[in-house]
Amino acid sequence: MDDTVVEQHAFGAEVGRLLDLVVHSLYSEREIFLRELVANAADAVDRRRFEALTDPNLAPPPDAKIRVVPDKQGSTLLISDDGIGMTRQEMIDNLGTIARSGTRAFAQNLAATEPEDRPNLIGQFGVGFYSAFMVADRVEVTSRKAGSEDAFTWASEGAGQFTLTPASREQPGTDIVLHLKSDASEYLEPVRLETVIRKWADHITLPITVAQDGKDQPANEGTALWRKAKSETTEQSYKEFYRHLGHFFDDPWATLHWRAEGTLEYFCLLFIPGAKPFDPVDNDRDAHVRLHVRRMFITDKAELLPHWLRFVSGVVDTEDLPLNVSREMLQTTPVLARIRKALIGRVVAELKTRTKDADDYNKFWENFGPILKEGVWEDAEHRPEIAPLLRFKSSTQDGWTSLPDYISRMQDGQDTIYYLSGEHADALKTSPQLEGVRAKGIEVLLMADSIDSFWPERLDSFEGKKLRSVTQAAEDLGKGDDQPDISPLLAAIKSALDSKVSDVRSTARLTDSAVVLASDGRGPDLAMQRLMRRAGRAMMPSKPVLEINPRHKLIEALSARLDNTALIAEASETLLDLAQVQEGDLPADASAFARRVTTLLAGSLG
Repeated sequence: MDDTVVEQHAFGAEVGRLLDLVVHSLYSEREIFLRELVANAADAVDRRRFEALTDPNLAPPPDAKIRVVPDKQGSTLLISDDGIGMTRQEMIDNLGTIARSGTRAFAQNLAATEPEDRPNLIGQFGVGFYSAFMVADRVEVTSRKAGSEDAFTWASEGAGQFTLTPASREQPGTDIVLHLKSDASEYLEPVRLETVIRKWADHITLPITVAQDGKDQPANEGTALWRKAKSETTEQSYKEFYRHLGHFFDDPWATLHWRAEGTLEYFCLLFIPGAKPFDPVDNDRDAHVRLHVRRMFITDKAELLPHWLRFVSGVVDTEDLPLNVSREMLQTTPVLARIRKALIGRVVAELKTRTKDADDYNKFWENFGPILKEGVWEDAEHRPEIAPLLRFKSSTQDGWTSLPDYISRMQDGQDTIYYLSGEHADALKTSPQLEGVRAKGIEVLLMADSIDSFWPERLDSFEGKKLRSVTQAAEDLGKGDDQPDISPLLAAIKSALDSKVSDVRSTARLTDSAVVLASDGRGPDLAMQRLMRRAGRAMMPSKPVLEINPRHKLIEALSARLDNTALIAEASETLLDLAQVQEGDLPADASAFARRVTTLLAGSLG
């Protein structure tokens, strides 16, 4: 009597919908299922090798490979690997739910993607395993985790549920058995399987074999692409490797391929993506360039590039480290420090070269500009090299501009680079903060990324010109002759606002608006203060300065009503709230602000 315990599980809520999308929307590109399963198998072997760095007992066999075995009689296809394997819980987590992207995002991107690019979406969204159901009406996965004696079989017909049963496997690794659909019999032909593997997975260095007439025949060349001479490598092979490396769906914007010889010997193949990654809210700030030693994958956590170049992917393969390099050695060896320095230099030089084609470089900037700016903030050594690579919107120019371009347009006698930071470049263009500088014909750089509230302070100056926020430049930009004297009104407003502002003063830097906020000059500018408040980050409170336009009709009218203390008090609160709204902030008391505005409107209509 068979007393094997069979566990019944339901798929995660989105899996059923995803399976329907994968099977039907990508039906014409079914061969990519093999690419995805082989790539997953290769990754599993790489992960096992990495774990073996700290536990040699986990090392895969020296002849580790991926076996593809068709069985015409049983109408099944086996993909077997010597990888890290999965525990029971990992099989539930990895095969029964969608951890990251979600069906809705997948469907939206599917609809917006050209048919010829749709096969790459599967890898991009991390759901490659489910592509097996394009050709199979039942999938069985038997896996044993390295370091464990237990094995389990996951099985499903892709119809809303899966089963888990105890199993046995002689060695750690994973076997995937596909029970092929009647119209997928082509994938029982060894020649067809070899063709697909050579097309999609020839660059995988792990041997891949296809069983034919009882023998395992090599199906991939397995050459490390990065070790090939540049002259022997095609654009198509670069593209295929790039897409495999990071499950990307686009073409690389830049490809850097070189071999270093001399005191250090290493091979390097780096890519700068042509599109933003799918998950823009990913909090992982580490670069994940893969480190290999003599072709063997070691880790993608060697920090070969800094945070501000984390969009770069690729491989570095060195001869100057031992295969059993420890994690501690990776952190201290001077070999990696010298390689890291060389990689940063190459990438920065490539970016500098590509700036010569402004339209092309702007595409890169729109994808990864905010990340590159982080380097100005955190990397003092490379700050001077990064600064000329930055691009900005401008109050006077269309498109993107640079710091050198700004300096070339500065007025005679101007010694400051003025900027304004906020949340939206389009909104910044109409900000009252620009009224005075616009009237004087002074250009202002507009910065709308969160990091823009931080890095200008670290850069401080460029080519001898100080960087200064217009919100901190009232003394420079607010000077004017023949200003009406409104000192009694200023005193009354300051008295009414009491501790809410550090000062109330007249300004000549407004032309249309009645009021504007300015920094008191002793702390961070307004944008940084606003960003820190919204992030819940404590900082020393810095009260703003309320600047008043003495030529505005509202201010003239208030100056004539100084005897009405209640009116001045209420108007003062409203002026401060209006100034805050102009900066993109909510009033301190939104309800009170709404009541005051409503009362004023009612009075004007009465």
